Amino acid sequence: MKNAGTRQTCLQAVPAARSMSFRLSDLDRVEFKESRAAGYAKPSCRPSTGPMASRKQNGFSMLEMIIAISVSLILAGVVTVTMQATFRQQQVNDAYNITLTTLRRARDQAAADMRVYVVTFTAPTAGNGGTITVTQTTAAGTVLMTSALPPQVTYHLEPGLPNTTATTPDGFGTATSIFDFDQPPSGAGGGNVIYFQPDGSAQDALGNVNNGVVYLGIPGQLPTQRAVTLWGYTGRIRGWLLSQVAGVWTWSQS
Repeated sequence: MKNAGTRQTCLQAVPAARSMSFRLSDLDRVEFKESRAAGYAKPSCRPSTGPMASRKQNGFSMLEMIIAISVSLILAGVVTVTMQATFRQQQVNDAYNITLTTLRRARDQAAADMRVYVVTFTAPTAGNGGTITVTQTTAAGTVLMTSALPPQVTYHLEPGLPNTTATTPDGFGTATSIFDFDQPPSGAGGGNVIYFQPDGSAQDALGNVNNGVVYLGIPGQLPTQRAVTLWGYTGRIRGWLLSQVAGVWTWSQS
């Protein structure tokens, strides 16, 4: 199709030549025949070779390949860092949900079965970040369930946590014990065992109302700290998230 214009120009030249031959009627027969023959002769046209002609495609240069590889490596690094942060946050959320769900299930099951269900927290050991065990009636009773935290997330206190009764979750303790149940006036705090009663309330081993809090997070990363509190009178369980407000680390209910 690119030579269509050239062909059309060449074809248009034929009638012009033919017309010219008829106007030369006063010439002799030889000249007329030559002119007529020239009019019907096939024009000799060559396709033009302008800027629209196809050009040979060149491959990537070495510089272009280096730039492309560099951009790919940068993008891969950004994705890796982002995914690591997301993975760590998901692990914290899983540990937090394990703690919150286990406490609520033990409370609800005690009310449903009209039994005393006991929840015992244990400190982190090699291979796990701490466990929650649910038993019947006493801490040494039949084990109903044991949940372990992911190794990267542990029950612990991170330096820098709010540590006054006005700033701790629900005002329980002063962030000096990982498991800080059996709060005053029922006890001195620092308890790790909860007895859920058939009426949904929580008590300690002596039958006192058991209020308290437990802390968890990734060691060395203060922003990942979470907390779960328990109100013994009603068995109310709440989760807490640590965040900065005006440059001050503050607990907020999540």
